[in-house]
Amino acid sequence: MAIQADPLTEPREFALQVRAASDADLEQLVRDAGPSLLNSIFEGMPGVFRADRAGALDTVVHWHVLGPDNADAAYQVTIAGGQCVTSPGTPDPARLTLRLDVANFLRMTTGNAAAWTLFLRGRLKARGDLGLARTFPQYFDVPKV
Repeated sequence: MAIQADPLTEPREFALQVRAASDADLEQLVRDAGPSLLNSIFEGMPGVFRADRAGALDTVVHWHVLGPDNADAAYQVTIAGGQCVTSPGTPDPARLTLRLDVANFLRMTTGNAAAWTLFLRGRLKARGDLGLARTFPQYFDVPKV
């Protein structure tokens, strides 16, 4: 199955296509798109950030997304002062570090898998503040599929 939708301009359609895709399809999507797909998803996070839910949260979260060729793509999400900023790399100390494969990352960020369920099943590894790991997804609106 070929995923055609763009995660930034067509988030709901992208989420529906991710839902119907196999792990192999999602891995191929990342191979074909290269780093631009993950970059787009992280660049879109500030746009779906819910400052009203985050309150006075001040934190840094590191993401390590394992690609289909075992390449580790690292990103930083910083929430402070009611703002969310993302960047490639992990320059600052993190309160929470999340690690998962690209298929589960795509499912989680499109609302097709719950972060806590992935964690309980061992598909999402979390190090640091596990309370934050449990609440972190609520700070973002994901597509409803």
